[in-house]
Amino acid sequence: MEKIAFTFDNDETVEFFVLEETKINGYKYILVTESEENEAEAYILKDLAAEEDAESVYEIVEDENELELVSGLFAELLEDVDIEL
Repeated sequence: MEKIAFTFDNDETVEFFVLEETKINGYKYILVTESEENEAEAYILKDLAAEEDAESVYEIVEDENELELVSGLFAELLEDVDIEL
């Protein structure tokens, strides 16, 4: 499982494991977790950077409709993972 580091505006860095990624309507989404354990909390992040940008800019998906759509797709992609909102 790939592990990536995110640096926040306050220069705090957090590492996440990437469980899956997909692209919907031109936006890249990734499903990440802080731990590889079974009952770990997961987050869906959306890349807001323009295609020509060198670095990605991720934001946690909070819109209920968007979250439901993307989590449903991730649930299909990861058949052995149970995603609860």
